[in-house]
Amino acid sequence: MPVNVFVLLLVVAVVALAAGAGVVYLLLSRRQSDGSHALEIKAQQTLLEAETQAKEKLLEAKEDAVKVRTAAEQEAREYRAQSQQIEKRLLQKEENLDRKAEDLNRSERDLGNQKKSLDDIKAQLEESYRQQERELQRVANMTRQEAQGILMAQVEQDLRNEVARKVRESELAARDESERRAREIVTESIQRIAADQTAEVSVSVLPLPTDELKGRIIGKEGRNIRALQQATGIDLIVDDTPEAVIISGFDPVRREVARVALNKLIVDGRIHPARIEEIVAKSRQEVLQRVKEEGEAAVLELGLQGLHPEVVRHLGILRFRTSYGQQVLNHSKEVAHLAAMMAAEIGADVRIAKLSGLLHDIGKAIDHEVEGSHAVIGADLLQRYSVPAPVVHAVRAHHYDEEPHTIEALLLIAADAISAARPGARRESLEAYVKRLEKLEEIANSFQGVQQSYAIQAGREVRILVKPEQIDDSAAQLMARDIAKRIESELSFPGQIRVTVVRETRAVEYAK
Repeated sequence: MPVNVFVLLLVVAVVALAAGAGVVYLLLSRRQSDGSHALEIKAQQTLLEAETQAKEKLLEAKEDAVKVRTAAEQEAREYRAQSQQIEKRLLQKEENLDRKAEDLNRSERDLGNQKKSLDDIKAQLEESYRQQERELQRVANMTRQEAQGILMAQVEQDLRNEVARKVRESELAARDESERRAREIVTESIQRIAADQTAEVSVSVLPLPTDELKGRIIGKEGRNIRALQQATGIDLIVDDTPEAVIISGFDPVRREVARVALNKLIVDGRIHPARIEEIVAKSRQEVLQRVKEEGEAAVLELGLQGLHPEVVRHLGILRFRTSYGQQVLNHSKEVAHLAAMMAAEIGADVRIAKLSGLLHDIGKAIDHEVEGSHAVIGADLLQRYSVPAPVVHAVRAHHYDEEPHTIEALLLIAADAISAARPGARRESLEAYVKRLEKLEEIANSFQGVQQSYAIQAGREVRILVKPEQIDDSAAQLMARDIAKRIESELSFPGQIRVTVVRETRAVEYAK
C-alpha cells in the first residue's frame, strides 16, 4: 500500500510537468505565429510556476511516502511483537501439557504398582487363610463350616473391639475440642450476663403490718374488696394466712397494679371505694410508666434502639411475667447476649441474633389474651410493627412452629436452651422431676448386663454398674453410647445428661 501511494504521487508530478511543458509549447508556438513579445514573457512565467508546483508536489509526495513507510514499519514491528508473545504463550502451554502428561504417566505407573502390591497382599491373605483353615481342621478335627463359625466369631469380636476403640478415640477427640470451645463461649457468656431470677408466677403475696387491716380491706359487707377487684380485674384472697393478702391473676401488669394500689391504700390508711378508684388509677399510670421504662432500659442496655414504641412497651410487660420461676425479661436479655456472642464467634449477623434473642418471648406479654403458641403470637406482633423478617422468622421458629432455615434462628434456639437449662434458672415441679429420674433408671436397667443404675446430680447424670463377667471394656463403651441415644429419643430435658458406665472387677480373699 505505501509503494502504490508513492507511485501515484510521482505520476501526478510527471503529469503536472507534462502539462506545464505543453502550455509552454503552445505559448511558444503562438508567439512564433504572431510574434508577440508579451506572450513570450507570459509563457516563461507560466513555465516557472509549473516547475515550482511540480517540485512542491514532488516534495509533498516524498513526505507522504516517508510517513506511510514509517507507519508501515511501526505496524510491522507491533505485529512481530504480538506474534512473538503468542508464540511464547504457546510454548509455555505446550510445556505445561508435556509436564501434565508426564505426571499422568507417573500416576498411572504408581497406581499400577499399588494394584500389583494389593494383588500380592490379597494372594498372601488368601494363602494364609487356607493354611489356617487346614491347620484348624487338622488340629481340632473340625469341619470347614465349624471352623468358619469359630473364625467368624473371633473376627466379629475383634471388629467390635476395634470399632469400640476407634469410636472412643474419635468421641474423646471431638468431645474435648467441642467441649473446650463451647465451654469458653457459654461460660464466658453466662458469667457476664447471669442474673437473679424472680420466683413470682401467677400470684403475689402482699405482707400486712397487722391482721387488723384484713377487715378494713374487706370493708363493710365486702364493698372495699369488691371495689378493688372491680377496679383492677384481679382476685384478692384474704384467708387465714397470717399478716398477708394474696393477689391472684394471670395478667402480670394488672397484678402489679393491684399490688401497688393496695400497698398505697395500706400506707394511706383511707380505704373506701372512692379512694380505691383514685389510687388504682394513679397506680395504673405508675405501672404503665414503669413498663415503658423497663422496655426502654432493656433496649438501651443491648444497644437496639429504633424499635417501635409498642414493641418496647410489650417488652417492658415481660418484667412482670415469669416462666417456670424465671423472669422473662431477664431471660430475654440473657438469651440476647448469648446469641450475640455465639453469632460473633461464628461470623453470623450479630444484630439480628441479639434482636431475635431479646424479642423471642415477646408473645408471652399477650399470650393470656390471644390463642396460640407464644412464638407464633410474638412473630405476628413483630411482623405488624415492621420488625426485620429474619427476626420474625427466628422468633416463630425458636420452638419449631416452623422449620428454622437461618443460622440466627438456630443460634436463638441454642441460646434459649442454654438460658433455660442454666442451673438455678428455672424451677421444676417435684412430680416431673421424680418421673424423669425414674425414667432414666428404667432405660438404663433395660439393657442386658446392667447390675444397678442410679440417677444422680438432680437427673443430670445416670451412673450404671455392669456385670464384669458379661460386659467387657469395649461393650461398656458401646452400652454408654446406646443408652445416651435412647435417652435422647425418649426423654425431653434441658441441657445434657451424662451417661457413665462403670465396669469393676474385684478380687476378694479371706485370711483365716
